[in-house]
Amino acid sequence: MYCEKEFYELLEKVAKIPAPSHEEDLRVEFCLSWLSENGVYAYADSAKNVVIPFGDVKKEGITVFLGHTDVVFPDKTPLPYVDDGEKIHNPGIGDNTVHAVMLMFAARYLVRNNITPKNGMLLVLNSCEEGLGNLKGIKQIMADFKGKVSCVISFDGQYKSVVKRVVGSERYRITIRTEGGHSFGAFGNTNAIERAADLICELYGIEVPKIGDSKTTYNVGGISGGTSVNTIAQSAELLYEYRSDEVKCVDIMREKFNELINKRKAAGLDIEVEVIGIRPCAAGVDEAELSGLAEKCRKICEDVTNIPCAYRSSSTDSNIPLSMGIPSVTLGGYLGGGAHTREEWVLKESIPLGCEIVRRTVLEFAGV
Repeated sequence: MYCEKEFYELLEKVAKIPAPSHEEDLRVEFCLSWLSENGVYAYADSAKNVVIPFGDVKKEGITVFLGHTDVVFPDKTPLPYVDDGEKIHNPGIGDNTVHAVMLMFAARYLVRNNITPKNGMLLVLNSCEEGLGNLKGIKQIMADFKGKVSCVISFDGQYKSVVKRVVGSERYRITIRTEGGHSFGAFGNTNAIERAADLICELYGIEVPKIGDSKTTYNVGGISGGTSVNTIAQSAELLYEYRSDEVKCVDIMREKFNELINKRKAAGLDIEVEVIGIRPCAAGVDEAELSGLAEKCRKICEDVTNIPCAYRSSSTDSNIPLSMGIPSVTLGGYLGGGAHTREEWVLKESIPLGCEIVRRTVLEFAGV
């Protein structure tokens, strides 16, 4: 599967193509063209997923492999790419361009070796995994193949760990409006920024719940508002989220959040709350099946890399199938750093091992 020169040439081409969530069109077009030129049948669905089917995907028992194409950066122009011989530097290279390219090579490998899986398989270069993409791509796959998917494996992150436990999150845009006025002439009028600051202080005063070994967090990730230094702000807006790998903790955080909002509404504050994203926790998954899937993937990582591979919690495409009771894990195919920064990098010597992890994983579930 691994062809050094050709792989790096393809990786550079894909990595330079801008792909903000919901706007992956240029990558979709390029990937479809490359796959077609290499004898691989693929199509783009309504969510901008590049779907590569193998075997009979009309029957139950489908395995889905994912590598998302979107990146967190809003750029509409080519993303910078530097290969210094030891590392490849590129915004989004590890999260998640390198895995999308590995899946493209895996698809070509199956075609060139005339491998037909015993059950249907989908290799998907999926859209909208990041941020306010709200997992649109995997949601579309699960809807289009409802009742047919037996398990889902996403490639995302480094190969030192396997995500077995997903982190659910709920995200809000909160807008506060007041009468405002001149900072001197109307002094004493309510200031929307001050009211937002008061809310933030209370949000940060919430004691996070703890159930077993769960982890729960919260964050105000953005705040805006006001007109000028001498104007009492008439409006302010903030972005807030809470996360947990335990669904009961998410429920508790939602209750505490609503209490703070309702207290302000009862006091007459003009405050509006908009849900801008929900990532569900796991629900109703057969733990034995999930553990078996996770252990199989973890063992592949350790066998290929000869380094320990641990379990961890994270928010990934796996959230959706797991919320539907379908076993799903996420594993990685590189070593690197700086994810979600413009300084992101991948260690070049880790890429051949990552390619082999992807190849072995696909073949394992193809029954070969």
